[in-house]
Amino acid sequence: MASAQMGDLDAYRRLLQDITPYLRALAARHIRNADDIEDTVQDVLLTVHSVRNTYDPSRPFGPWLVAIANRRIVDGLRRRGRVCSHESSVENELETFSADEANLQEEAADAHVVRTAIDQLPVGQRNAMRMLKLEEMSLQEAAAASGMSVAALKVATHRAMKRLREMFRQRGSKT
Repeated sequence: MASAQMGDLDAYRRLLQDITPYLRALAARHIRNADDIEDTVQDVLLTVHSVRNTYDPSRPFGPWLVAIANRRIVDGLRRRGRVCSHESSVENELETFSADEANLQEEAADAHVVRTAIDQLPVGQRNAMRMLKLEEMSLQEAAAASGMSVAALKVATHRAMKRLREMFRQRGSKT
């Protein structure tokens, strides 16, 4: 550093090249992200460059460098902490669109599978599912339309749901 202060550009270049791996190791002790480590190393190198005139050649270079590096590392951690506290991570999630036209193929395929499964149920269960779940009738409306009691509709619907779960579980284990 003393030679660099006296204008020896080659010595200054060698100094920066020699301290870079050491600075990288110092930063890696505190920082996990490789990009953040490199940003911190560059920040330390820029600081060393801008304050190189403050180095006293009569004193050891290492403690001077470590003091600068530690301050820059802490500053970077604080800065990233402030930024991260205002950000939320974005995961690779499946997107769902609110437009009516979106995802229609999947909905149609799912509806077809459910309707096919319902068609395989016994008549009483099939009728209960169609009226109560597909046509969204109330229990009273379905009872009046089918001639079944409310209790019988509830039992038929419960049994139909149980049977459908079994059918879909079996279907899932085959694929």
